[in-house]
Amino acid sequence: MSYIARRGLSTLIPPKARAPPFMTIRSHPTPHMILTVSAIGAAQDAARMERVVTFYAGLPRGPAAPVKPTGLIGRYQARYFSGKNASGVPLVHAIGGILILGYSMEYYFHLRHHKNHPH
Repeated sequence: MSYIARRGLSTLIPPKARAPPFMTIRSHPTPHMILTVSAIGAAQDAARMERVVTFYAGLPRGPAAPVKPTGLIGRYQARYFSGKNASGVPLVHAIGGILILGYSMEYYFHLRHHKNHPH
């Protein structure tokens, strides 16, 4: 068995719960060799594991609460693009915005034209 495989297996089995080194695969354990609760010891990193368990026990369970959108663009996206609310209204808004911008530019440049060239 390679060193890496032995190292991997040794981390799974606590040190005091392993079979004694004199036991082989062919020998059967006798009643006095069977492990008892007192023979099973805590791993050396039990304190670290306790901290990990405590950390994960403190985390909230279940799905995360939906995040409320903030800002103008975030609220607009949540209202017209996300989930069941998806619609073609943003396309209408874009067309209307282009029309308003085009009309205002046309009006501004027409006024500049009349400043020097009256009809």
